[in-house]
Amino acid sequence: MRVADLMTREVRTVGPEDPFDEVFLLVVFDKIRHVPVVEKGRVVGIVSDRDLAKVLGPVSKRRSSVVREGKVVLVLPSRRVRHIMSRGVVTIEPDAEVATAARMMVERKIGGLPVVDRDQGLVGIITATDILAAFIDLSASVAGGDGAPPRTASG
Repeated sequence: MRVADLMTREVRTVGPEDPFDEVFLLVVFDKIRHVPVVEKGRVVGIVSDRDLAKVLGPVSKRRSSVVREGKVVLVLPSRRVRHIMSRGVVTIEPDAEVATAARMMVERKIGGLPVVDRDQGLVGIITATDILAAFIDLSASVAGGDGAPPRTASG
């Protein structure tokens, strides 16, 4: 199975000069955990939900929330995406094997890989969730449709 078979093709992206709150909204409200950063058509970084957690800090020490009129209001830092993105982003090509993508994610302890063409242009993203969903589908088809392990002759 190839990466192109599982990747998400419609990818939400941000630019390095976009404000922090733009990527924050994608992660928090659109539930996107990996947001590629694209500049001049090329992937130059990625922002994950973990990157946002680092910027916001632990809830117990967070200075980014204040109480106004009896309500807690989150005050976001006035930073640009370039200040919080991970650089040296690990990418993969669409014709690579899914097992290769999975191995890369496990070895690097990351949850997603931007999928790029030969010119480093973004064509999709593959995540650990995509791979797990395919594994579930494959297991279900092998097991007879319910995802349970195949029964043996003895049981």
